[in-house]
Amino acid sequence: MTTSRVAPPPSDHSGRFVVVTGLSGAGKSAAIHALEDLGYLCVDNLPTVLIPTLADLTLGEGATHESVAVVVDARDRSFLDRFPAVFDLLRARRDLAVRLIFLEASDEALLRRFSETRRPHPLAPTASVIEGILAERVRLGPIKKMSDRVLDTSDLTVHEFRRAFRELSDEGGTETRLTVTLVSFGYKYGVPVEADLLFDVRFLPNPYFVPGLRDLTGKDRTVQDYVAAADTSQPFLDKTVDLLTFLIPLYMAEGKSYLTIGVGCTGGRHRSVAVVERLKTMLSGITGARWRKRHRDVAIV
Repeated sequence: MTTSRVAPPPSDHSGRFVVVTGLSGAGKSAAIHALEDLGYLCVDNLPTVLIPTLADLTLGEGATHESVAVVVDARDRSFLDRFPAVFDLLRARRDLAVRLIFLEASDEALLRRFSETRRPHPLAPTASVIEGILAERVRLGPIKKMSDRVLDTSDLTVHEFRRAFRELSDEGGTETRLTVTLVSFGYKYGVPVEADLLFDVRFLPNPYFVPGLRDLTGKDRTVQDYVAAADTSQPFLDKTVDLLTFLIPLYMAEGKSYLTIGVGCTGGRHRSVAVVERLKTMLSGITGARWRKRHRDVAIV
């Protein structure tokens, strides 16, 4: 469950800066992984006083990162006292879209997690875990009220957690993308081990047996035109595009970051290469996906 407080940031912000905090054991380490998958540069357990410095170094003039996330919490002994003032300074900046995400969970969920990890609570190193939980919940109350989003992680699975962070990131203006790689290959050299989906195009006529085409590859327009002229070529492409147009949004909804689609022919030089070239053009309009192509065996003679 999430709650919202702050309106969308002004449009003149050039950098995105996400601060993640909350109760110990509420899932901040998992948040780091989710944000890294979304393309954020992430820093965990940064001293509170260094947060503005991190923003300057990573998002200033000449910086290479547009999206930065930092996790801060009670592990830094100065956090509870200094964070409100530091965060107000971040909010006042015109060059940053700053968002504060607060993670919480039920007492029962936190007790279970501390029991599983056998780690002491940072606010109760010599007392019981429940005492630390209750004390931290009270002391974090003012910071929770400052947050843009409150996410209750008590009953979230790993996939639900990733999906929640993707939705939070989308609300903040970050474009979530699935990286899709189209790989041509030759079956005689083995199936790509990284492939999630495989398409066999050995049913198409083989340019290898056509004089003048054997020494070319599927990158050449002449070979592409030859493959496209087959009666089965366009129906195959259309049906494959329909299938992938259906599947890819489902993979994105599941939180998948990478998808590899293998297209194979006998030697990986003609038919599979031509099909990958055509598929990339036909699929490039799918929103939310970043497309790449790789011709694994095209250089093998």
